[in-house]
Amino acid sequence: MHRLFVAIRPPADQRAHLLSLMMGVEGARWQDDAQLHLTLRFIGEVDRHRANDIADALSAIRFSPFDIQLSGVGRFDRKGVVDTLWAGVQPRDPLERLHKKADRACISTGLPPESRAYLPHITLARFGRTGAFVDPFVARHAALTCPLFRVDGFTLYESRIGHGGASYHPVEEYSATATGPIITD
Repeated sequence: MHRLFVAIRPPADQRAHLLSLMMGVEGARWQDDAQLHLTLRFIGEVDRHRANDIADALSAIRFSPFDIQLSGVGRFDRKGVVDTLWAGVQPRDPLERLHKKADRACISTGLPPESRAYLPHITLARFGRTGAFVDPFVARHAALTCPLFRVDGFTLYESRIGHGGASYHPVEEYSATATGPIITD
């Protein structure tokens, strides 16, 4: 079985900036450089045949390159307990349209549609069941911003769980089509 997801990898300078922020929150399991990505579509566990079908379906996605930038930080709670710190990105519209295309490609292979609302973000830290007090971190980095960066492709990744946590391995890379149509719904 293969545990897959579709994501955009921020450039090295953006990742370095995010890494420089990762401190000062007790109990945080900070992401490392290799784990920093912006998920377009989580796929989950699939067999080899379905993985190949997904890779083929994703190759049919057409979109023009677009620019985004880091924008603020936030948190996800689960049952009232903070479980994730993240960095936001703007503008969201082109990411949402690309997410929808990735979702439709996955649906075409027999996967169910994405059930969660899509909120483009880059995970910075995860927490255990006890959560953490993250308000000072969120307040300190609320105005996070960086220069725009170009999204000119996306990657199908495989997530492998080991003793040190998850490691992400590129399966296939997909480039924007410079002469292709602007992303449409």
